[in-house]
Amino acid sequence: MTHTHQRATDALSIQLYSLRTELGERRAQTLERLARLGLTRVEPYDILSDPTQLARELTSAGLVATTAHVKLLDAPLDDAIAAARTVGVETLIVPWAEPELFQDRAGVASLAERINATVERAADAGMRVGYHNHEFEFSVRIEGKPAWEVLVDLLDERVVLEVDTYWASVGGADVFELLPRLASRVTAVHVNDEEPEADDPPTLGVPVLGRMPEVTALARDIGALVVVEVVVNGDPWPAVERNTRFFAEALS
Repeated sequence: MTHTHQRATDALSIQLYSLRTELGERRAQTLERLARLGLTRVEPYDILSDPTQLARELTSAGLVATTAHVKLLDAPLDDAIAAARTVGVETLIVPWAEPELFQDRAGVASLAERINATVERAADAGMRVGYHNHEFEFSVRIEGKPAWEVLVDLLDERVVLEVDTYWASVGGADVFELLPRLASRVTAVHVNDEEPEADDPPTLGVPVLGRMPEVTALARDIGALVVVEVVVNGDPWPAVERNTRFFAEALS
């Protein structure tokens, strides 16, 4: 039983943006509280500000950060790689690109070119580059295809994909088809089991709400890291704790 639980938590991470207020005020204590939930991995959203201290606090809490959201297209690449090396990050994930870039093929191509330009230097440092989606990459179509698919085709095949399953479904995707088809590229999935916010756009694709155990099983089958992200108003801990339990159980 312990062995199964160990496997489950090793395949589970949390995007630290879920706890951004707490991290700003009491980061070391927040990381320790996450470790007490049984988590062994976290996904930082800022490794550039103080990588040495972050690395120290992660180690102290018994956590590792193998993936991180890093603004690779805005920060000097050497700084990002140095910070990643300090923190122990292996996969540097571009968390956001301007929606305007997805209006036509030329915009997507320019984005792909900028991301591809980081791949070789990251690889020389023993690291990978990844891309994290929102809904707009899927809701816009270029030449009959979702703009996200156009981007994936233009990216260096070494660029990995972190699929935000909720936002992909909102944008029009069928993640139950997408994850197995791109299994060799998908190394992480973002998940949560929360009700949508009132101002979220309607879901244009195959809904994932209520089907998160299936999403989790798919992620496990393709060997992807399952990353919880909950962004709620007010105290985030109840949602973080509930989602952590939910997905640890789904992985066990």
